[in-house]
Order: sequence, then C-alpha cells, then structure tokens
Amino acid sequence: MHAYILALILGVVEGLTEFLPVSSTAHLRISQALLGVALDDGYWKMFAIVIQLGAILTLPIYFRERIAKFLATFPQGERGDRGLLTHPLTLVMVAFVCTAAPAFLLTKVIGKHLESLTLMGSALVIGGIIMWIIDALYARGTLTRRTEHVEEMSLGQAIWIGLCQTLSAVFPGTSRSMSTIAAGQLVGMSRASALEFSFFLSIPTMVVATCYDLYRSIHPHHGEQAAIGHIVMTSQNWITLAIGFVVSFIVAYGVVAWFMNYVRTRGFVPFAIYRIIVGAAVLWWAMK
Repeated sequence: MHAYILALILGVVEGLTEFLPVSSTAHLRISQALLGVALDDGYWKMFAIVIQLGAILTLPIYFRERIAKFLATFPQGERGDRGLLTHPLTLVMVAFVCTAAPAFLLTKVIGKHLESLTLMGSALVIGGIIMWIIDALYARGTLTRRTEHVEEMSLGQAIWIGLCQTLSAVFPGTSRSMSTIAAGQLVGMSRASALEFSFFLSIPTMVVATCYDLYRSIHPHHGEQAAIGHIVMTSQNWITLAIGFVVSFIVAYGVVAWFMNYVRTRGFVPFAIYRIIVGAAVLWWAMK
C-alpha cells in the first residue's frame, strides 16, 4: 500500500479514537499490524508520535475561549468562589502531576507492554465492562451528581482523576479518556463536566507524553538502540508525515465538537459495547 494512503488511514484512525473512550493506542497499533506496518520500524514510530501531536493541537484551539476565561479569572474563578488550589487551571495541573509522577516511575513497565495485543485486547474488554457498569449506575441515579461544571470541582476529585489516568499509561488499551471520565463519574461529576475536564487534562498529559516518547526514541536509555535516531528523511517521508498530521487534526477536531454535544443527552454505553466487541476480536486474533 502506498505510504500516502497509509498516512491517510492512520491519520483518520488517530483522529477518530484519540478523544473517544476506546483507546487510540490500541487502535493505532492494531491498524498498523493489519496494514502490514512494522511496529518496530523507526519511521512509523515517529509517524505515530507526530499524528498524535496533530490531534493534541485540536484541544487548545477548540477550547480557546474557555482557556482564555480561565486565565483571565485566575485564581478567584469566574464566580469568585475559587482559590489558588481550587481554580480549574490548578486542578488540571494537580491531576497531571498525579498522573505523571507514577507514570514516570513505571516507565520500564509501560515500555514492555506497548506492543502486547493480548494486553490491549484484555484492557479493551475490562475497560468496556467497567464503563458500562459505571454509566448504568449514573443513569439510574445511584451515583451522586454534585458537580455539574468544571468550575465546581474539588481538589480531591482532581487528585483521584489524575491517579486513575495512570492506568491508561500502564495498560495500553485502557484509554486515557475512559479512565478519566469513569473516574469523574464515580466521584460525583456529571458526564459533561467529567468529559470536559478529561479534555483539559489531556492537553498537558499528551504534550508531555508525546514529547517524552519522541525524546526517548532519539535518546534512549543507556545501552539501548535509538528507535528513530538514524532515519534519513526523503521528500516522500515528509509529505507522508504532513498528511497524517493534517488528517489527524481535522478528524480529531470534528470528533471533539461532536462528542461534547453527544454526552449532554446520551451516555457512554455504545462505546462500552464497542470496546468489548473489539477487545474480544483482538484477543481471538492474538491467540491464533
């Protein structure tokens, strides 16, 4: 298959799955395997990082007005009832630190799991079941809804969500958005507020994670071989990267806009069912 077509397909996959609770890591790895792309190839490892950056760029652009308002009202908040430790910007950074610290300590464990289709399939199924149960409890009113907006969040909620997000780093296929949304619902956040905070939290999380991945691919640990340190870039390589980046950005922007509207009136059960079906298929494939 021509590199440009591969870039188009993988860009669409990344854009569609990065912010939905279905795990973009698993979908990208599975797509690469199905399309015959070598998972250990340095260029395609770099390609995966670049198109993820394209998806990340969606968030600060889409939420530019919200972010500008947060900056303008720091630290007292728009309603004047926030403080230095409870302003949304602070809560995002607190949650980020709660994710980054344990994830950094578990770097070696994370690296060993990244290519395991069995682990990805299991995480998709288990995560789907957990999401289904939590959303069902939410719909029935079993889970208390006391936080309708991000501006009403507490420090404890932010710490809890940040710690839960670590699961997505350790177990590929878990999904960063699934872990943060489900964690938010468990501690009394509405679907909309849990999703919005998940988006805000993903900005520093994804920027740092992808930049770290890129750095480690070029400057590996002592004694390891650089994954993308010796790539000779041709004009076709650059065009392929550009296609993937642009397509990922455009598709991700549409997904974010659609998803924000979708969750206000509907739940996450369809995504849970999808995760279980795809995860079961991956496990069947991995066991062949």
